[in-house]
Amino acid sequence: MGAQQRIYRQKSRSVQSTKKITRAMELIATSRVTKARERVQQTTPYARAITRAVSAVATFSDVDHPLTLERENPSKAGMLIITSDRGLAGAYSASVLKRSEALRELLQDEGREVVPYLTGRKAEGYFKFRQRTFEESWTGFTDKPTYEVAKEIGDRLTADFIKGSEGGGVDEIHIVYTQFVNMVTQEVQVVRLLPLEVVDAEEKASEEDLFPLYEFEPDASEVLDALLPQYVTSRIYNALLQAAASELAARQRAMKSATDNADELLKTYTRLANQARQAEITQEISEIVGGASALADAK
Repeated sequence: MGAQQRIYRQKSRSVQSTKKITRAMELIATSRVTKARERVQQTTPYARAITRAVSAVATFSDVDHPLTLERENPSKAGMLIITSDRGLAGAYSASVLKRSEALRELLQDEGREVVPYLTGRKAEGYFKFRQRTFEESWTGFTDKPTYEVAKEIGDRLTADFIKGSEGGGVDEIHIVYTQFVNMVTQEVQVVRLLPLEVVDAEEKASEEDLFPLYEFEPDASEVLDALLPQYVTSRIYNALLQAAASELAARQRAMKSATDNADELLKTYTRLANQARQAEITQEISEIVGGASALADAK
């Protein structure tokens, strides 16, 4: 019986140590997710505004720009997969990878070869474990991305798109990332980044979809040359910030759940240890009573 008590107490100490770690990680994630949410709220309006501006210029300018042209018979599709560098965030990275696999199968069914671009060690480890090739990988920043990293990724994707499949690049680019809705809900999104979707100006649009009229100075082609790189970088930067906030929210929930489970385990082990102690005391009392009865009978 004494051995059982020692085992339960040892398990309780182990769970207690784990609980301290998960509780600390929960508090860290909670403190960081607030700043991450603020960064998302600050950049999202700009990303939407520049998307509308670029779409309006491309729609009403009648200029054929390399980043807006639909390729005939596209054979290669780039796919930017945004995951995390670290684990302990529940199903955050797994959900993104699962959605990317569904997109890959869809593109392959349409006759396109998928060219992966990865962010985060989780995506890199996923591809390396399965011995799959990928074009490029960026790691070490997923919980706090910077504009410089987004620009580096955007420049690479833009350059490969301009090359096209005939020049060793890709014909279209998709992003798979997690959109931050709130602390409870984060949704995996798939967005086609390039070529930029041009709205048919002759179609009747709703009031929310109406584009403002622009005058181009010096001309629409140069305006698009200046706007489109910023559009690509801003969309990628916003996706990285959305993913960072989603990662921290998922980690906060996962660590809170782990802390709560640790509390339940501690209660269970404490109860089992008390039961073992009571059983040991009962056995000792029974032995004393039995010995006393044996002595009384012997007299």
